[in-house]
Amino acid sequence: MSQPTLLHEKAQIDSKTKSSNVLEGFTKSQEEKEEDGEQGSEFAKLPQECVLHVLSFTTPRDSCRSAVVSKAFLSGASSDALWERFIPSDYAEILSRAVHPVEFSSSKKELYFGLCKPILIDGGKLERKASSELPISLQCQSFHLERSTGGKCYMVPSSSLWMAWGNVWRHWRWISHSDSRFGEVAELVFVCWLEITGSINSGLLSKKTWYTAYIVFKLASGAYGLNSPPQKVSISLGAYSSDRFITLQQDDDDEEEEEEDEKGKRKLRDDGWMEIELSDFYNDEGDKGEASIRLSQCEALHFKHGLLIEGLEFRPKI
Repeated sequence: MSQPTLLHEKAQIDSKTKSSNVLEGFTKSQEEKEEDGEQGSEFAKLPQECVLHVLSFTTPRDSCRSAVVSKAFLSGASSDALWERFIPSDYAEILSRAVHPVEFSSSKKELYFGLCKPILIDGGKLERKASSELPISLQCQSFHLERSTGGKCYMVPSSSLWMAWGNVWRHWRWISHSDSRFGEVAELVFVCWLEITGSINSGLLSKKTWYTAYIVFKLASGAYGLNSPPQKVSISLGAYSSDRFITLQQDDDDEEEEEEDEKGKRKLRDDGWMEIELSDFYNDEGDKGEASIRLSQCEALHFKHGLLIEGLEFRPKI
């Protein structure tokens, strides 16, 4: 082999060795910097109890995000002591009412995210008021936690609502539905006077929290009479009350829908149902209040048909 060729190969080997050493030195330098930054971080000096105290004032979502701040926050954001503060204090009582056992390990974080999935409670048992003319006193049948805040969410099934002529088969009927989490849903057969009411005890909801109420529904093929005029929604809790209007049967091609209040638009849910926001309210009534909702269209007595109701859902406003 000629001398120029040997010199060329030696130069290539030296170049690769030098590049490898530079890369190794750069990597080492980065690791050392990260280690030095961690050791010099003020967060790393905080006692674990202090980190937990700080995180307890955040939300579950923010606590998960804080795990990238430092190793101390990563440890704190995974501790049972923290997640037990995010879980409702009455979670054991709620779990005891579950229709199907909720499986989880000893980790409170796993339990929290297990409770973020809807669970059926109370086995469909209802407590009715003595007068058939009054709305039903409700035992809610579906519960879950709002994932980002840990607020309590409940859905009141249609079987717990009161409808005008709800017990007359020519006007309403009760059917099973593959998409329903409950045993049955209400189907509007034929009415001209539409009136639906429901309520929930404020003691079931998270205290000092803004809530939004939704109607969860579908429209059967051939539904009619639910577009115009709009339906009136009234909500009351303690001294608070408000009224607004919604439209259950909205035309997707209607240009007026573009100008409609965003709150009144129907949205497709992950469970296959649709929902429309009814109203907001602030839950400050303790354990003795009752949030009541009335949806009606009684002024225009034209015939209405094809509304399927899954229930009323109450979720913390986010």
